[in-house]
Amino acid sequence: MNTAEQYLKAIYLVQQIENGPASTGKLADSLGVSPASANEMIGKLEARGLADHEKYKGVTLTDEGIERARDSLQTYCIIERFLVSVLGVEDYRTEASQLESVIDETVAERLDTIIDRECECPDCFAPDEDVCELLDAEPSAAD
Repeated sequence: MNTAEQYLKAIYLVQQIENGPASTGKLADSLGVSPASANEMIGKLEARGLADHEKYKGVTLTDEGIERARDSLQTYCIIERFLVSVLGVEDYRTEASQLESVIDETVAERLDTIIDRECECPDCFAPDEDVCELLDAEPSAAD
C-alpha cells in the first residue's frame, strides 16, 4: 500500500526528472498504481495543502509538500544505507520500499546513528536511478 509520504516522495522525484509538474501517468507508473488511484491520492494531498493539481498539466508540491517529501526521501535513504551498509541486503531497494511506510521518524533517527550517512542527504538521491548516488552498492536484484 502506498502512503501519502510515498506519493509525496514520488511526486518530488518525478518533478525533478521532468523539471516541471508530475503527470498523473508518470506518477502512477513510478508507484505501480492505476492513474485513477494516483488521482485520488493527489486530490487528498491537494486538500491537505501539500500539492497543487492542474488538470492536463500535472501536480506540483507546495512548500510544505516539498519539505515532507524531502523528509520522506531522507528516511528512505537512511533505510537503504542501513540495509546495504549494516545488513548487507542485496535486494535493498525492494526492502527499503517495503519498510519506508512502517519506519517512523524515531526509528529512522536511530538507524541514522548507526550508518555513515552523507551530509548531502537527501540531495544525494538520483531520481533517474532511484538510488542514492553515494551509496556504495551494486544495483539490487530487482533492477
